[in-house]
Amino acid sequence: MGKNKKIVVALLAGGRSGERDVSLAGAAGFEEAIDRNLFELRRYDPREDLQLLARDAGEIDVAFILLHGTYGEDGTVQGYLDLLDIPYQGSGVLGSALAMDKNMAKKLYQLAGLPVAKWEMARTEDKDDPSRLLELLDLPLVIKPIREGSSLGMSIAHDRQQLAEGVALAYRHDSAVMVEQFVAGREITVGVIGNEELLALPLIEIIPGEAFEFFDYSAKYDEDGAREVCPAQVDAAIAARAQELAVAAHQVLQLRGYSRTDMMLTPAGELCILETNTIPGMTPTSLLPQAAAEAGLNFQALISRLLKLALEE
Repeated sequence: MGKNKKIVVALLAGGRSGERDVSLAGAAGFEEAIDRNLFELRRYDPREDLQLLARDAGEIDVAFILLHGTYGEDGTVQGYLDLLDIPYQGSGVLGSALAMDKNMAKKLYQLAGLPVAKWEMARTEDKDDPSRLLELLDLPLVIKPIREGSSLGMSIAHDRQQLAEGVALAYRHDSAVMVEQFVAGREITVGVIGNEELLALPLIEIIPGEAFEFFDYSAKYDEDGAREVCPAQVDAAIAARAQELAVAAHQVLQLRGYSRTDMMLTPAGELCILETNTIPGMTPTSLLPQAAAEAGLNFQALISRLLKLALEE
């Protein structure tokens, strides 16, 4: 513990990724909600405050990482905090890196027998001639950078030209690009909280607005971009299966603290895992806090629970 009776929390927000603004918005909500009777809060922006964080490390009891994407959600900041001997909420270096790499995560899901869509890794020449991909996969296809969040650089291709353009777009965001079979259906997301004992939260269905083909960056963050239904209106058996898959994905990727796994529910009632987020959005209206509230854990209580789980470790 710090010198004060209150637990000293270092809030890490901002950072260098394309999701910097999302991170800062989450930090504002976090600062408003945290229980000031229990916690003393200090803010650090890893883009410029890493030396300051190292200097203050001996006074900090626990860190809360509110960074998304590269240099925050990918294990880099987690490793830095490990070196400084500062505990933090959520997953460690290995789990963070695995979940961030969508190709590696899918390989692990597949090895564990979890349902995933067929996919191939793109090559740079596919930007000019996507014939190779079209021989391996059927249109429509989803193209995504493997290490970006918030659907940055992601697109859906319905024809050859869109595929080539989508691969080129994704390569502008990352040096590694995945091309995945499109799965039609309803998008479902399931949060998981805990270290040893895991609690799967109620399902949320994400319904993009009519102007959006999928839950892209604009649909996520624009007003009226998407409608979220919590709890999702699905059969009890499907809900139980989705929660089971979210817990399994969490365990397969060696995660801790919390996670949120996105999946598709097909018209035939089958579930297909898309990806797992190790630092889900943390504004009061973000998906995981919504699901936690439905489970009886308000935003302030959720923050306290996550910090407690970090200190357990």
